[in-house]
Amino acid sequence: MFNCIGLDISKELIAVHIPINKVDIEIDNSIKSIKGLYSKLKKLYKNDIDNLVFIFEPTGSYSFTLTKFCNEKRIKCFLINPKQFSNHSKALGERNKTDLIDAQVLSKSLHLAKDNEIKVPYINKEAENIKELMGYYKFLSKQKTKTINHLESLSSKEGNSYAINELKKSIKNLKKQETDVLIKIKEIIYSEKNLLNGYTNIKTLSGIGEIGAIVLLHLFIKYPKANQRQISALIGLDPIVKQSGTSVHKKEKISKAGSKIYRGSLFMGVMTAIRFDENFKNFFERLKLNGKHTTLAQIAVMRKMVIIAHSLYKNDKQYDKEFYKKACGGL
Repeated sequence: MFNCIGLDISKELIAVHIPINKVDIEIDNSIKSIKGLYSKLKKLYKNDIDNLVFIFEPTGSYSFTLTKFCNEKRIKCFLINPKQFSNHSKALGERNKTDLIDAQVLSKSLHLAKDNEIKVPYINKEAENIKELMGYYKFLSKQKTKTINHLESLSSKEGNSYAINELKKSIKNLKKQETDVLIKIKEIIYSEKNLLNGYTNIKTLSGIGEIGAIVLLHLFIKYPKANQRQISALIGLDPIVKQSGTSVHKKEKISKAGSKIYRGSLFMGVMTAIRFDENFKNFFERLKLNGKHTTLAQIAVMRKMVIIAHSLYKNDKQYDKEFYKKACGGL
């Protein structure tokens, strides 16, 4: 018999429903407050504390502190899908929506979980470190692009020399910071044989450079049990079809789920692969001959590259054009 604690997580607060005494409380979304909550629960549940299950929606960085705490304390969790929770709440006829009411509904949602979904959350520290550093790299890249655009705007009209010089210094500094971040990421990768092998194998694929190999390695170590179809969905390359009756027939498009950093980092690699790799070139041209729009054909190539990269990572193999010729539709 599980003791289900519902937790609704926001940026600053966590709404908590404790069924044993029907208490609704709000705590800060901080490690100190979470530790205090756990101490309170140990007093309430005593010898039954091992049957505790935290039920909450995974909300990225907002839920990471709680997830990490549960991992360290070996607390079982059910990370409920937000859409699944929304449908469950409607099914219960709950029309009011507050954080505390959501926490109450969450505490009653355990029956939605499959057996393998009630478990101590797994955290891959290397994947989290790479993710945080890549997030910082993405931030620096955006800042650099904005600074370059501003510099070009000023330079085109021969603007203030001081501002132009300062912008040039900023761009130089941002480039150095980008390089430093990549060095830090590669230090993590080179520190573990499995990571290094995966990174090296992925990088042998045509069109995959340093950044592409890093983001794909992060994706694969973050979701170690994902199959090829799931990997495509996690990167946002899974197709979506909208049809209803005889009147609604929208064009097929990709879901764009997951972080943009994956698709953004691979786009230029697709251009390189189509140009220099015979397998991907033939695959792209065949799609074009079959009437696919250029952009859709490029997306299909990207999906194919991700699937092959996943195969290289899983099987600890380097890219062999002849071996993967059939996978790209070649004879």
